[in-house]
Amino acid sequence: MYIDGVWTDGRSTGRSEVENPANEAVFASVPAGTAEDAIDALEAARRAQPAWAALPPIIRAGYVSDLAAAVKRDKAHLARVVVLEQGKPLNQAEGEIDAVITFLTFAAESARRIEGDILPSDFQNEEVWIRRVPFGVVVGLTAWNYPAALAARKIGPALVAGNTMVVKGHESTPLSALEIARLAHEVGIPKGVLNVVTGDGRTVGDALVRSPISAMITMTGSVRAGREIYAAGAHDLKVVRLELGGKAPFIVLDDADIEAAVEAAIVSRFTNCGQICTCNERMYLHKAIAEPFLDKFVSRVKQMRLADPMTNPDMGPKVNRPEVDKVEEIVNDAIAAGAEVLAGGHRLTEGDFSRGHWFEPTVLRVDTNKASVMQREIFGPVAPVMTVDSFEQALSFANDSSYGLSAYVYTNDLRRVMRLSRELSFGELYVNRPCGELVQGFHSGWKHSGLGGEDGKYGFDGYLRKQTTYVRW
Repeated sequence: MYIDGVWTDGRSTGRSEVENPANEAVFASVPAGTAEDAIDALEAARRAQPAWAALPPIIRAGYVSDLAAAVKRDKAHLARVVVLEQGKPLNQAEGEIDAVITFLTFAAESARRIEGDILPSDFQNEEVWIRRVPFGVVVGLTAWNYPAALAARKIGPALVAGNTMVVKGHESTPLSALEIARLAHEVGIPKGVLNVVTGDGRTVGDALVRSPISAMITMTGSVRAGREIYAAGAHDLKVVRLELGGKAPFIVLDDADIEAAVEAAIVSRFTNCGQICTCNERMYLHKAIAEPFLDKFVSRVKQMRLADPMTNPDMGPKVNRPEVDKVEEIVNDAIAAGAEVLAGGHRLTEGDFSRGHWFEPTVLRVDTNKASVMQREIFGPVAPVMTVDSFEQALSFANDSSYGLSAYVYTNDLRRVMRLSRELSFGELYVNRPCGELVQGFHSGWKHSGLGGEDGKYGFDGYLRKQTTYVRW
């Protein structure tokens, strides 16, 4: 682990193995961190924070810019680490490291945009000053699907805003955050400013959240974990930002560009083996275009190549055995309930796939929006499809969900586009384009998809709190 500028096993007496999802080979191990390690890291961050916050923002940004440059230099190595611990194809892992660079660079560029307000008072010879100031110690908890990018998404703005930080990656993918810490150490980020610990969420993670030292918690992960963190932080009224799951509808209307919609549906469902919170999780096709769309879509799905992720296939494995077990269960339950298999439908266990966590790209046709496969987050390479009679029915089905992260709509009717902001209950809308949010946007989930948000000026502002000063002279 990386605590107070030192590489250490901490107080851990055991190790946690890191497995390659493509072949189940154990290729690394990390300390099985303890609650005491979490507190040591938090105390290091607390000691470092006053001096770090006292630096001009542009100086803090300089360190983060240097970190981005180091990431760029080591891109090939970092991408291979992502492939080995997470399983996405190499070219997609390279794209993830590009995102790391973008997140860090954008945060550094925000240093001169930290603003406050001066307001007139109701009293003579007085003004009201509202400043943006750092929270103090921020805890970052990241998910396994983008272990490097999600860490950088939090580290960049937290540090530039003047906070210090403790990061814990997911147990399945702990290496990427440690690699970022290695580079942070190399570029001279002062000790204690960035700390990275490893270990189980229910011990190390819980200690990080519950400690009175942590002033803000930012977490990306499942709804279950988000609820537990929200509850754990409630005693001390912690500021909590949660980026949780999704069940994005993908709506294709009768006036859509079918070729473009098919391509976007493929990219938005099967990138990273469907392990993206903004993925196309359920498809609603207008009856006028449903059959020609499905002919093209299913044909594309059947042509997808699965192979060793280092060879840049269309799709790699799921991240671990429990995850592929879950996908298999969802598909089997859907078929038992009457879903028609249009492509795939099976776990792969033979030949080149005798080791690893593989599942075929799958398309299921269902006839009710109440089906579990249309309501439960799959987070895997399975696309359930329904036919709808109208735009209004598609919107109704789309909103019939406990999630509210992302939604996709393909239409060339501007009147329909203009209705979306009022009639779709999602924080992020994609109109005539595939998945992939931009750093200058705002990535924000509604309902069970989260609290707060990340990216852009609003995401950066989330790492600052406001302090009001009444000045009389």
